[in-house]
Amino acid sequence: MQTQTLTRGLSARHIRFMALGSAIGTGLFYGSAAAIQMAGPAVLLAYLIGGAAVYMVMRALGEMAVHNPVAGSFGHYATSYLGPLAGVITGWTYAFEMIIVCLADVTAFGIYMSLWFPEVDRWVWVLSIIFFIGALNLCSVKVFGEMEFWLSIVKVGAIVAMIIGGVAIILFGFGSAEASGLHHLWSHGGFMPNGWGGVVASLAVVMFAFGGIEIIGISAGEAQDPQRTIPRAINAVPVRILLFYVLTLTVLMSIFPWPQIGSQGSPFVQIFESLGIPAAAHILNAVVISAAISAINSDIFGAGRMLYGMARQGQAPQSFAKLSANGVPWMTVLVMAAALLLGVVLNYLMPKDVFLLIASIATFATVWVWLMILLSQVAMRRRMSKEQAAELKFPVPFWPYAPLAAIGFMLFVIGVLGYFEDTRSALLVGMVWVALVVAGHFLWSRVLAPNAEAQPQPQPQRDAA
Repeated sequence: MQTQTLTRGLSARHIRFMALGSAIGTGLFYGSAAAIQMAGPAVLLAYLIGGAAVYMVMRALGEMAVHNPVAGSFGHYATSYLGPLAGVITGWTYAFEMIIVCLADVTAFGIYMSLWFPEVDRWVWVLSIIFFIGALNLCSVKVFGEMEFWLSIVKVGAIVAMIIGGVAIILFGFGSAEASGLHHLWSHGGFMPNGWGGVVASLAVVMFAFGGIEIIGISAGEAQDPQRTIPRAINAVPVRILLFYVLTLTVLMSIFPWPQIGSQGSPFVQIFESLGIPAAAHILNAVVISAAISAINSDIFGAGRMLYGMARQGQAPQSFAKLSANGVPWMTVLVMAAALLLGVVLNYLMPKDVFLLIASIATFATVWVWLMILLSQVAMRRRMSKEQAAELKFPVPFWPYAPLAAIGFMLFVIGVLGYFEDTRSALLVGMVWVALVVAGHFLWSRVLAPNAEAQPQPQPQRDAA
């Protein structure tokens, strides 16, 4: 027996930790070293500026999600306020982003497991995690939420322990070969050793690190009380993520001179080893495994719900709108799992330094989605009268200046991808993707056109009840 609507089984704690789980992972544990090498200690400015822009994106999404909490979230809003083509590009680009990130994470999971089981072929672990996460996402949304909650607890706990341990090293000098302290932030070529150019260059990795936080909006369609839980999550989570990144990197660069970070293995392992913990590598391995599982879990959930919402608007195959007895869009889960299986072979062919390219392609997709969120919110506001805008329960602050500034920043980041040679290919891939989606949309519309009038159109608002 199939249900007709998504089940509202996500509580406030589920939603908060889902967003934390999505945005704290590979970008922090491994990507941060690449960003530090580009900008030096001034990478902190990149995280602060990027974090402020992302907060405005989340407030724009929150305004729309509280006003109309529906399945499909920002894909639905782009369709409603910018037009069907914008909705199609936004929804499919988000799904594309999730697949790319998942491909990286499932391969990383295999690498992490090889540390403990070097005799087992890596593809065995990749295949097992795909089946495990796929099965988990076929369960009720409450089971998914609980799993994500505890996986995120592991990551957050590890980061907090690292910050506390790092502060202890700075204050008491445990195991450090060179005197630790805040002086490391300016004594190796200055606070901004590579100038503003280095800060700008690091934005590709920095914005990749924040990617995934928009899952808060997607969860609105299954939140138990979206008008209360969504605002609380949006106000709390971005600040926490920003603090985690800024505090963590400040501690790292205070313990180790920034040119050394990432050159002698994981700096997180070094911190735990400096505290006299011999199993530091194994502890971190367990943490990054939980981080990878959490990221894959959230990404499949987010892409699946997006495709479900698009199917209900006639922008994706109608089979994607089918729900199981648990209220789960099971077809989208199967399609995502199949896409990961097809991509495993490609991952084996990638060189070891492919992280920057994957991060850059994901950055383009992420920033594009954020740009569409901001533009959708502006379009929604322009349709409203002053009286209607005054009745919004979670309005964007500093309207209209802050959203416009965030829009300008997102366009700037897309330009940055094209300016630097290392990330230029990511911009080209992104533009080709958008062109393919546009072409596919027109083909799809022509195929569906004869049947569109004969079939009743679904009403997304039913999920907002």
